[in-house]
Amino acid sequence: LCGFFFSRLIFGTLYPAYYSYKAVKSKDIKEYVKWMMYWIIFALFTTAETFTDIFLCWFPFYYELKIAFVAWLLSPYTKGSSLLYRKFVHPTLSSKEKEIDDCLIQAKDRSYDALVHFGKRGLNVAATAAVMAASK
Repeated sequence: LCGFFFSRLIFGTLYPAYYSYKAVKSKDIKEYVKWMMYWIIFALFTTAETFTDIFLCWFPFYYELKIAFVAWLLSPYTKGSSLLYRKFVHPTLSSKEKEIDDCLIQAKDRSYDALVHFGKRGLNVAATAAVMAASK
């Protein structure tokens, strides 16, 4: 388990982050696209593993399979992240983009309204507490 976390940190995050930096520094568009596809797939992988870890951590070689998967994503020979992105993620997001954008706009609006509402309530509670303290 500890080996998985160390491997994931090094190979899943730090190695790609450094090469993403190099792509930005060199302004190589092909490298930009390659690393953006990797980060999108890695974000989805990280999200999925939050749930799969709960149910599959008992599975033999589960963590070793996850390490192999990250290596497959990174490999310039298999181009795993590019393959997954082009075959599954891009078509899915393209077909659902309007719905996702609408959902995000609604969530943003609701969160702003909730923030204003709770902010007003908080100010009312603080004002009431100040008046009560001043009157005592």
